[in-house]
Amino acid sequence: MPKLQVNDIDLFYDIKGDGEPLLLIAGFLCDRSYWSLIMPSLVEQYQVIRVDNRGMGRSSAPDIPYSIQQMANDLTALLNYIGIDQVNVVGHSMGGQIAQELVLSDPTRVKSLILLSSLAQGDRKFHQIIETWGDLPGNIDLKLYEKVVFPWIFTDKFYAIPGMVEQLIEWAVNYPFAPARHTLYHHSRAILGSDTKDRLQNIHCPTLILVGREDILTPVKFSQQLAAGIPHAELVVIDSCGHGLLIESPETVVSLMGEFLANFGKCIAGE
Repeated sequence: MPKLQVNDIDLFYDIKGDGEPLLLIAGFLCDRSYWSLIMPSLVEQYQVIRVDNRGMGRSSAPDIPYSIQQMANDLTALLNYIGIDQVNVVGHSMGGQIAQELVLSDPTRVKSLILLSSLAQGDRKFHQIIETWGDLPGNIDLKLYEKVVFPWIFTDKFYAIPGMVEQLIEWAVNYPFAPARHTLYHHSRAILGSDTKDRLQNIHCPTLILVGREDILTPVKFSQQLAAGIPHAELVVIDSCGHGLLIESPETVVSLMGEFLANFGKCIAGE
């Protein structure tokens, strides 16, 4: 898999498929593998670019403070390196925060924006959760950490599937590129330090916002704030799924993404 030396780190990425470039940005505790369930559908139509954010997967994980803007800058450098002048961008959760900073800092680069389970500004409850998630790795092992985090990610319905959560936890514990403890701390503080609420009106590209109706981590009100602030943004609330909508409802997510991107393409073509 290719890597790029940028901003004092090695940034790992992969590119699959042909067609319009589509950049996928994962969130907290996740690397590029988080998109695996929707990749087969995406690579049939798009040149899909996945990246491990600094600290995650096979990218470097320096034990220094991170910021959302810094991670957006990493992606700008990557796009420059691979020669992508314009790209459709999808970000989940923290990845959506990075995506917002990417379009705000380089607006002509981003053709369209899709924000999944994301936010512009968290409330006190959200900040307390994320602060705790950053502090916990120094006190418990990864398996217990996943057990603490997962109830905020998945719905009761998902937990009711026999063995499903246990299987995911075992996969995470045995994953060969699990994040370092300090990465989770630095990512948590990057999330807490991010706030685009007063700059959303500067995002002018076509934007789709998706959120699970049962998302208790980044609830519907966070996506409503994004939709209210971004001119002409479209908000879709997906029933019967939570924050982990890419795992609980991948078919619905990829269908809505595909419909949005296809309609956007028709508008550009003047159809």
